Amino acid sequence: MAVIKANEADVRLLARLMRAEAEGDGQLGMLMVGNVGVNRVKARCLDFEDINSIERMIYQSPGGFEATQKGYFYQRAREKEIRLARKSINGERNHPASYALWFFMPQGTCPEQWFGQWNVGRFKSHCFYNPTEADCPSVFQTF
Repeated sequence: MAVIKANEADVRLLARLMRAEAEGDGQLGMLMVGNVGVNRVKARCLDFEDINSIERMIYQSPGGFEATQKGYFYQRAREKEIRLARKSINGERNHPASYALWFFMPQGTCPEQWFGQWNVGRFKSHCFYNPTEADCPSVFQTF
């Protein structure tokens, strides 16, 4: 069962984002991008108070995703990524992105903090950052 509201267009949009942001990190890396996206829609805190849909989350400005500025994002979603997007929307969580609201790809090691948020781990090329539970309790709710 979905943990956030999503129609078929939302699933395909999230699938495109997951591929564009993390295809090089494989299926697990793409799932982690999906985790961050779903967490941002659920969050209603910090930079995401007004984010209440997949579309608003993806195109948030400022604070959205760099991939939306590149042509690769605008290619049609493939079945593999659509299946992964459905898993994220249905609540599958993958460490270190389980509760993360941010990720980025540094040149070297992951900074301990990024915009005041603590690093919770790295998967291949991306570092992931969680809010505190006090700042954003909805992200930590179980489904």
